[in-house]
Amino acid sequence: MIAENEYYSYNYKELPKGCQFCVNGEKIVLFVTGLCPRKCYFCPVSDHKYGQDVSFGNERKLTSTDDLIKEAQMMQAKGAGITGGDPLVKLERTINYIKKLKAHFGKDFHIHLYTSLNLVTDSTLQKLYQAGLDEIRFHLDIQSNTFWKKIELAKKFPWDVGVEIPLVPDKEKEIFNVLEFIKDKVQFLNLNELERSDNSLSKLSEMGFETKNQYSYAIKGSVELGQKIINYVETQKYPLAVHVCTAKLKDKIQLTNRIERESINAKKEFDIVDKEGLLKRGALYLEDLAPGFNYRKKLAEIDKSLYIQKLQPLYEKIKSELSLTDNQIYLDPEKPRILLSAKNARVHQKKFQEMNLLVALVLEYPTADQLEIEVEFLKGEFILN
Repeated sequence: MIAENEYYSYNYKELPKGCQFCVNGEKIVLFVTGLCPRKCYFCPVSDHKYGQDVSFGNERKLTSTDDLIKEAQMMQAKGAGITGGDPLVKLERTINYIKKLKAHFGKDFHIHLYTSLNLVTDSTLQKLYQAGLDEIRFHLDIQSNTFWKKIELAKKFPWDVGVEIPLVPDKEKEIFNVLEFIKDKVQFLNLNELERSDNSLSKLSEMGFETKNQYSYAIKGSVELGQKIINYVETQKYPLAVHVCTAKLKDKIQLTNRIERESINAKKEFDIVDKEGLLKRGALYLEDLAPGFNYRKKLAEIDKSLYIQKLQPLYEKIKSELSLTDNQIYLDPEKPRILLSAKNARVHQKKFQEMNLLVALVLEYPTADQLEIEVEFLKGEFILN
């Protein structure tokens, strides 16, 4: 019986190399495009990405390879996991990203890629390998073996080859069929705990799948199926490695480690970094652009430069009158607002309110989107004891 490992997951033999970087939070997630030849009922891709030809490095929207390099540097990445959609839909873009990452960070920068088998050809695989791809993971259609034989094409190249599929509880027979087909053809099999997503593609709830509890997105019975499969592989002594990757690993280990790494470079001198890598800071908002209903939607639609123009004289006034240095105050161009220490926000709250600014203490991710976890708007007058 395979026991739970230190990452809250289960593995038979060593974790795939790509996973070893991931659990340490050392891989940037490179979303090449939302275009895909498949439309899976369990797809986790958000509505604003699926079917859209957009690229992201973690939470940063990419407009150039410079954006990608910047995000990788911000989190001190040691590798990249390339995903989509299907990266092969935009093959030349994918190859360009691989080459740029290898050229900038060196040959030891480990890159793995996820793809369906739909678009795989000998030519596309050769281009990926020559670009520097270290590991390829195939997302097989567990309900149709039409393209399964294409896996043989990948064995021509000296990279790591694996299969990664979701643990759909009512597809035990189909998953065991996949296992029997690939057991001597690939180095590893990754089995992902199935999770419900808040998007249009995910039909799991409609199909009767239940989550573990009201606070979880993980599907009941998914991990148990994974344990059954991995124990069977151990009993049969199959040559491939198997990893049952849990939702808890992704949330508690992988994301936390990545956020902690990113906070080192993302933090301002005045920020307080908590044990999970989140940033606690003071923030001054214009009344018509403050966190609240539809805040994220509004940020995506507005002309941010107009709000920066409104904030600029207020920023200069605060900086001058409080004798703050560049390291003590910051005009944020991404979420038009003024940032400073939580202490200064409290101490000078009345002054800021007299300038018609909303004063808040925020706790947020150190990521490009600076997602808010908590926003506490200060009311009344602060009294310094």
